[in-house]
Amino acid sequence: MAEIRIDGLCVDRGGKAVLDSLSLNIASGEIYALLGGNGAGKSTTLSTLLGFLKPSSGSVLVSGIDPSTNPEAARHKIAYLPENVALYEHLTARENVDYFLALAGEAHSADEIDAAFDAAGLQNEARNRTLSGFSKGMRQKVAIALAVVRQVPVLLLDEPTSGLDPRATADFNALLAKLKARGTAILMVTHDLLGAAECADRIGFLDSGRIVEEVGREQGYDIMALHRRYGEAVVA
Repeated sequence: MAEIRIDGLCVDRGGKAVLDSLSLNIASGEIYALLGGNGAGKSTTLSTLLGFLKPSSGSVLVSGIDPSTNPEAARHKIAYLPENVALYEHLTARENVDYFLALAGEAHSADEIDAAFDAAGLQNEARNRTLSGFSKGMRQKVAIALAVVRQVPVLLLDEPTSGLDPRATADFNALLAKLKARGTAILMVTHDLLGAAECADRIGFLDSGRIVEEVGREQGYDIMALHRRYGEAVVA
C-alpha cells in the first residue's frame, strides 16, 4: 500500500485553483522528487499532506489517514523538514531531539538517540553543542536524527539541498538512501533537478497544479532534455 496516496486532489486558495486534479502515490522505500516553478503548487501539496489545507475535492491519505479530517494522527506519521529547519538555537542537538520527542509524546533511550545521531552522521562532539554555531547541513542531520529515532513512515522535504555545498549535498543524499532502505516513503519538493536525479526513484514535474510529466530511474534521466523542457522550473 502506498504510504502517500493523492487522488484527483483539487485545492483552492483565495478563490484560485492551486492544485488541479493532482494524483500521486509514493510507496514505502521510495524517493519521489516533485519539481516545478514558483506557483506550481509544490508548497500547497506539502501543506495539504500536513493537514494545514483542506481539499475542495479529491482525497489525500498519509499511511491510511486523511489529514484533512485527522491532522494530528496524520502528522504523527510524518517527519517534515522545511527549507530552513526549525530548531532551537539555544539548545544542544541532544536537547532539541529530547524536546521534540516529548512534544510527540514519545520516550526513547539515550542509546536509541545516539544510534539515530550515528545514522544521521552527526559527530559525537557536536551532539552536546548548542545549535547557534551549526551549519545548515548539521541542522539537517539533527532533524534527520529525529526522524530516524521516531521511525515515522513518511518524510516530507522542502528544498532540502538549497544552500548546501556539494559535500553536504552528498552527505544528505546518503542519509536519504539509509531512510529509503528502512522503508521510509520520501517526498522531496525541490528546484534541483541534478540533485533529484542523484537520489530519486521517480521525478514528477508539476505545472499549474498537476503533474505534466513523470520519469523514473529505470528509464534513465535525460537531464539536458528535461532542463530544456522546464527551464526556470529547475536548476541547471
